[in-house]
Amino acid sequence: MMNREQLKLELKQMIIRECEKDLRPEQIPDDAVLIGSEGSLALDSLDALQIALAVKQQYGKRIDGNNQTRAALTSINTLADFILPDGVP
Repeated sequence: MMNREQLKLELKQMIIRECEKDLRPEQIPDDAVLIGSEGSLALDSLDALQIALAVKQQYGKRIDGNNQTRAALTSINTLADFILPDGVP
């Protein structure tokens, strides 16, 4: 079972790879807004789709178009919370 910190690092690496960003994982704050113009990464809806597909492949969690799952893509923290079962530190 992976812990939350490991997962957040994996998610950052996945986002860098899937969205072809020239960044290191430590350059992405855990609470930075991921998608949209207010986000420091400037990810768009196509990037969101790439991330959603990668999350489904790697973690078996489906992010679809509804508000609940779209909220999962708010930040690294919200994405980790979406993937991990309740109560995992």
